[in-house]
Amino acid sequence: MNTVTRAHLADAIYAQVGLSRNESAVLLEDVLERISSSLASGRAVKLSAFGTFTVRQKAERVGRNPKTGIEVPISPRRVLSFRASQVLKARINGEALPDGEDGESQDNG
Repeated sequence: MNTVTRAHLADAIYAQVGLSRNESAVLLEDVLERISSSLASGRAVKLSAFGTFTVRQKAERVGRNPKTGIEVPISPRRVLSFRASQVLKARINGEALPDGEDGESQDNG
């Protein structure tokens, strides 16, 4: 299984959009920075036909050390969650895309 890296994404932008390699890398970094900033400020990020990233606040709770069984407090924290869109789920499973959700803009003209 291959992992997609920033370099792979920047190369894809270079190949598809026609920007220089440097401009492609800068564009990718800008997009990722905007996504990160939005999430850090608590805002959800929704990417059409892909999914939604959200930040949730988890309260303090009591956990257990699995080796010793001793109760340990788990501090409150913010966690990142991702919910895949129906389009992405269908694509991953090799299914037909849901009607009207192909990720492409509709041309009604």
